[in-house]
Amino acid sequence: MSNSVLVVAAHPDDEVFGCGGTIIKHVESGDEINLLFMTDGVSSRSNTSDKDIEDRLKASKLAKSILGAKSVKYLNFPDNAMDSIPLLNIVKEVELLINELKPSIVYTHYFGDLNVDHQLTNDAVMTACRPKPNSTVKEIYGFEVLSSTEWSNKKKAIFNPTLFVDISKQFQKKIKAIKSYSNEIEPPPHSRSIEHIEVLAKHRGYSTGNDKSEAFEVYRILR
Repeated sequence: MSNSVLVVAAHPDDEVFGCGGTIIKHVESGDEINLLFMTDGVSSRSNTSDKDIEDRLKASKLAKSILGAKSVKYLNFPDNAMDSIPLLNIVKEVELLINELKPSIVYTHYFGDLNVDHQLTNDAVMTACRPKPNSTVKEIYGFEVLSSTEWSNKKKAIFNPTLFVDISKQFQKKIKAIKSYSNEIEPPPHSRSIEHIEVLAKHRGYSTGNDKSEAFEVYRILR
């Protein structure tokens, strides 16, 4: 039986960095993947032009195609300023899509990331997915995003994954999807270099007896 899977990400590119290989693996298993982005991911930067925003949008659609996702929705909250919006307003938008798509599995950000948009995306997802009677959501997982998860200094919030997905066969397609966001890739030794993406995948894989893996915190599993 196939699953309906929703990936809720703060910015276009977080979906690939965080769970691109897992998305591909879901698609290969016959599951339906839908993507939800909270912000455009670039408009908060200095001297951002309309073309920069359009380029990021085009990159997200190319990545969606490579990953094999069915749909993508953009909420257009203020980039890197989601804390300027009442959380309830954000939750309502996530709830609308959950009610429409009825996902059984949801992936989103680790709650302790450095980036405020990541933190609030997690808050909104956990609130929208509270376990009410007849809720379709049975599993919620938090992914790590390079240059946010490992840069967080919140001592009480250390990313502690307990789910590891073997993406050894999906890794090269994940890299192809990441390269859609060419403006977000930095040369080594930057955290967001292709080299570091592979190092992290190998670290997560080697930690669990695989060549390459993606790691997740488990927030809820209902059986």
